[in-house]
Amino acid sequence: MAQGRLEHANITVSDIERSSALLQDLLGWHERWRGPALNGGETIHVGGDFSYIAVYTDRRERDRFRKGTPLNHVGLVVEDLDAAERVVIDAGLEPFAHADYEPGRRFYFFDWDGIEFELVSYE
Repeated sequence: MAQGRLEHANITVSDIERSSALLQDLLGWHERWRGPALNGGETIHVGGDFSYIAVYTDRRERDRFRKGTPLNHVGLVVEDLDAAERVVIDAGLEPFAHADYEPGRRFYFFDWDGIEFELVSYE
């Protein structure tokens, strides 16, 4: 059977610099690429060697996204969940739904645009 892996997800955000900085602070990622994108927009690819999140903006005003329309959340693994929570709080965002069940500890937060993220640690 063929094997695959997730290479990237592309999300629309209101401020690509702010979203890029948050992902770098949370995950120890780096900016892999940046440049022009569709509809006069701009994209920053933030990630590691094998995967990334593309944060995109076309600089248009949008309402905050509603949960589950169409994305439920983006799950990200961190080594130190407590340190990650401090980064989220320092960014002015609010962690919620803390849980500790197999296979790991986790919490969730919404970014400035209403995109929900789950941070989980398997340590």
